[in-house]
Amino acid sequence: MPNWIISPDKYLTPEETRRLRKICQEAALAAKARGIQAPVRDRLIIELALGSGLRVSELANLKVEELYLKKGQNSLIVRNGKGGKDGVVQFNAKLKELILEYLSYRHSTSPFLFPSKHGERITASGIQQVFKKWAAKAGLPGRYSIHSLRHTYAVRLYKASGYNLRLVQKQLRHSSVATTQVYADVLDADADQALENLDLNDE
Repeated sequence: MPNWIISPDKYLTPEETRRLRKICQEAALAAKARGIQAPVRDRLIIELALGSGLRVSELANLKVEELYLKKGQNSLIVRNGKGGKDGVVQFNAKLKELILEYLSYRHSTSPFLFPSKHGERITASGIQQVFKKWAAKAGLPGRYSIHSLRHTYAVRLYKASGYNLRLVQKQLRHSSVATTQVYADVLDADADQALENLDLNDE
């Protein structure tokens, strides 16, 4: 079992997620109007982290050829993920549309999805800086890091799937469901309902 827990201060609230997305969307639209690249790239970094749960190193290493975006395909391949393992991650149609828009806009011919300003692969620390920049602009607490978006993704997916722990395990590519269990420990549908019923039972 993991010796850590997912407490509510480790993932973004729905309101914080909305604020982060809104500031990135507005900046990307303004950048497109001026022919600027970086804010458009930054928005997709944030959206991909929120919509796929990729680790920061996986975001940095992701190549365009590892995206499957043809009709009926909404997935990507993670090469040499944690433990050197490959894995498939699915995502929704809205994120696919954003990826396609980004690819049609970007100037770079880099094989990596997220090149740096100099055309090389953006580093993991570079992605962390991207997150910190936009999180600050959105007024988010300084305790959050890019990894907080992986936790946010897991929490949102766990709820959206009707508390399907196996699905979350598959999408996060955890080798053991015991690792994924930390999300079940903080989000328990039965406990939520029982606590809501407490006062009812006293009447």
